[in-house]
Amino acid sequence: MTVSVLTEILLDMTRINRENLKVRILRLADLKSTGSPDDLASLFGISKRSLKRIVSEIREDGEVIRYCHIRKTYVTEKEYY
Repeated sequence: MTVSVLTEILLDMTRINRENLKVRILRLADLKSTGSPDDLASLFGISKRSLKRIVSEIREDGEVIRYCHIRKTYVTEKEYY
């Protein structure tokens, strides 16, 4: 395999991993069990800043996700009220 093919494979894997993270974050938010941003970032082994970028991407994808300071967890719109 050439370097460009390997690079493309790695990029595809990164995209897949990122999409999987989005799905997992949304599931946890539906269950109101993400914990704080620090907790969630630690759970996935990413930085808090990376987590916030992914949450922003989720919003850009049209999902409604918010952090509830009372519950100390991310929640989805259907679970927010």
